[in-house]
Amino acid sequence: MLLGLTLKGQSRSSTEEHLTELALLAETAGTEVIHIESQGREKIDSAYYIGKGKCEQLKGIAVEMDIDVIIFDDDLTPGQARNLEKLFKRRIIDRTGIILDIFARRAQTSEAKIQVELAQLNYLLPRLTRHWAHLSRQTGGGVYLRGPGETQLETDRRVVRERIATLKRKLQGIERSRATQRKKRSEMPVTALVGYTNAGKSTLLNAITQAEVFVEDKLFATLDPVVRCYEYDEGRKVLFTDTVGFIRKLPHHLVASFKSTLEEVISADLVIHVVDVAHPFYLEQMEQVRQIMQEIGAGDRPVMTVFNKVDLVRADSALALARNRFPEANFISALRRIGLEKMLKDIADRLFNPSLNGKIVIEPERAMEWNERFPQVKVIARKFVEDKVVIQFTTLPKYKDSLYEFAGTGNIFFDLEYKDA
Repeated sequence: MLLGLTLKGQSRSSTEEHLTELALLAETAGTEVIHIESQGREKIDSAYYIGKGKCEQLKGIAVEMDIDVIIFDDDLTPGQARNLEKLFKRRIIDRTGIILDIFARRAQTSEAKIQVELAQLNYLLPRLTRHWAHLSRQTGGGVYLRGPGETQLETDRRVVRERIATLKRKLQGIERSRATQRKKRSEMPVTALVGYTNAGKSTLLNAITQAEVFVEDKLFATLDPVVRCYEYDEGRKVLFTDTVGFIRKLPHHLVASFKSTLEEVISADLVIHVVDVAHPFYLEQMEQVRQIMQEIGAGDRPVMTVFNKVDLVRADSALALARNRFPEANFISALRRIGLEKMLKDIADRLFNPSLNGKIVIEPERAMEWNERFPQVKVIARKFVEDKVVIQFTTLPKYKDSLYEFAGTGNIFFDLEYKDA
């Protein structure tokens, strides 16, 4: 059974859409959805979330339909979850719990498994009391006056906290490794594909780079970031990074745990926001992505909006409305390869629009190394002067430090006009 709540000022249609999404989450987690119910209230009930009277009514439905799991569309407090389990006498799960369950099922690499476990433990820690409700728990007095339940709880909490500390240390090591990898890749511009889950990011990456990333019409089909290179005809290369999908009310612990993965977005030269334009609530999904981008510290990244699945839009008027609202966006179908050429050209224009002119003087034997390390730097002129090679070039400002490091002091000059070398 899925349960949602419409508070004062919220629309019933929005609640229904959220419950539809929750049904997809439940099915992705391997649960059969039998009954969906929503309740309108002035405010959330502090003890039973949707109110004790409504819960008593739904308990009868749960018994009649032989329902064994109740899933709430919002996060429950430990007290609410405890009260609901006592009333329903069935397993109670909230939105964060079901998302964490899906992530645990989908995690394949050791990094993803560590990130998910860390999020699960942070979520579980304040809820441990529920698992020891059958034991006595005294809250005061000296050590000899405490009940066995409290002793067990303290032991459990200590074990969980120690495990959290261990996982955080492992993730810090992963973050350092990722930072090193990003530094090695800094010679090429990086784009990060972001978007609401199931918007088609992995399908787009496959269409661009033949990456063969796992694709499935389910939420959170892929968790691990995948980096693939695309080479334009001129020899210019771009790295495309596929990231974990976003979703409404993405659990805070999950965002924190996946920090090392989401760093790929923060450091990207261009963020490609992939939107499922065929989804009836795509505008709300876009806003959710923007909010999460702000939360992870990537709100200032340059963004290109790409509307995917144009082949699934049934009404031409709906597509025309989106085009009018977002005239700078690209409209594509990654699956049908519609509009990809224009999108790739626009990406190149954004990434390779040179604004830094310069001249470098190097030994002839280093010219080959220059070509290999800086394929994205456009050469304007090249000639020999005595025993040196003088190269006049134009490039993006982001490569200035790398060029300085390559050339050494006194061998490279910037902010030059185009003249004979």
